[in-house]
Amino acid sequence: MSMPVVAIVGRPNVGKSTLFNRIAGQRIAIVEDKPGITRDRIYSRSDWSGRAFHLIDTGGLEFNKKDEVVEHIRHQAELAIEEADVILFVVDGKEGVTATDEEVGRLLHRSNKPVVLAVNKLDHIKHEDHVYDFYRLGFEEPIAISSLHGSGTGDLLDAVIRCFPEGEEEEYDTDTIRVSIIGRPNVGKSSLVNRILGEQRVIVSSVAGTTRDAIDTPFSHDDQDYVIVDTAGMRKRGKVYESTEKYSVIRALKAIERSDVVLIVLDGVEGVTEQDKRVAGIAHEGGRGAIFVVNKWDAVEKDDKTMKRFSEEIREAFGFMDYAPVLFTSAKTGQRVNRVLPVVKEVAEQHAMRVSTSVLNQVLQDATMSTPPPSVKGKRARIQYGTQVSVKPPTFVLFVNDPESVHFSYTRYLENQLREAFGFIGTPIRMMLRKKKRN
Repeated sequence: MSMPVVAIVGRPNVGKSTLFNRIAGQRIAIVEDKPGITRDRIYSRSDWSGRAFHLIDTGGLEFNKKDEVVEHIRHQAELAIEEADVILFVVDGKEGVTATDEEVGRLLHRSNKPVVLAVNKLDHIKHEDHVYDFYRLGFEEPIAISSLHGSGTGDLLDAVIRCFPEGEEEEYDTDTIRVSIIGRPNVGKSSLVNRILGEQRVIVSSVAGTTRDAIDTPFSHDDQDYVIVDTAGMRKRGKVYESTEKYSVIRALKAIERSDVVLIVLDGVEGVTEQDKRVAGIAHEGGRGAIFVVNKWDAVEKDDKTMKRFSEEIREAFGFMDYAPVLFTSAKTGQRVNRVLPVVKEVAEQHAMRVSTSVLNQVLQDATMSTPPPSVKGKRARIQYGTQVSVKPPTFVLFVNDPESVHFSYTRYLENQLREAFGFIGTPIRMMLRKKKRN
């Protein structure tokens, strides 16, 4: 089941970003004592009492101004509310209920989403009576907190996770490959989905998963079962969604979580953007198999080196994902779309590959003999043995006499040696160093 999404909303300057940082455990949002300073939603993965969730910080909602920036922030926040499973409504306990709080409250009541009301800035016990004023907003019991000092946030998170949706994700056979197609608006994701499905003409059905707005499309090709994990927003073109670049990030989060392999679609005409890097980074951090699909290749003016140059641009921009294959396609003309599924299948197999401990240790031994770990402060690391502990992605534990003395560049070298020996095309590799306990 995919992780629930919690959106923090409220009018400007009530302490949303401070609360976001408190829950996220790190200083991510810009915190400044000026209304509207959080320009765009910011995302983080958090957990409480063993329940993991995505957290979205939104810009402050204002209703009495006709300013372009205010309109944009309100639009972003409304989209965040639409995507959220639970809304964390933050108000200022020192100021009391304002007309804007009441307006935000009405918006949230209309959303029909579970709302947890946080009365912030109650830094002193003498202010706690202020919490009673907020019952008039019509939500369940308001919770007094100080996001600055952290008081009350445990009770607040307890209330949030009680609102998380229950229900099981649609189950598929273990050999079914789950594929998601992600990327910025207007790069041709929908056209690519339709071309892949249209070429096969073997759609079994469209199954609505329990993830809101998810549309899973199972189909078969060459005796292999697949399911395209898509979202309605990616299929259903609409100016509201397409005009909001950041909107694709939260949709991508949901789709990526439920996938084995992610197709990261890039625009061959526009080239690589920062938004592409952000979305690809989510797939990499999520440990999913990945393939870059450069779409609209029919519209690119080419010479005999164009493809090579674009591949190099991808390798430079996505240096952390040099394992991911690159395909050049045109969903419009169908050019090379027939290559997509065979590569998806190969990446899925590599993503789920397990290697034997004896062969793994032979490769590690050869690697360390060929290039021993450099000594750090006169100490040289000795890798005693390694073992693969899981798949999807392939994850290895290496037992070392002194993990601290193994430099990042050396683990990178070992990763490259594993790729040379076993392939692992299209999949990230996780490598953990452990100190071997003495008997």
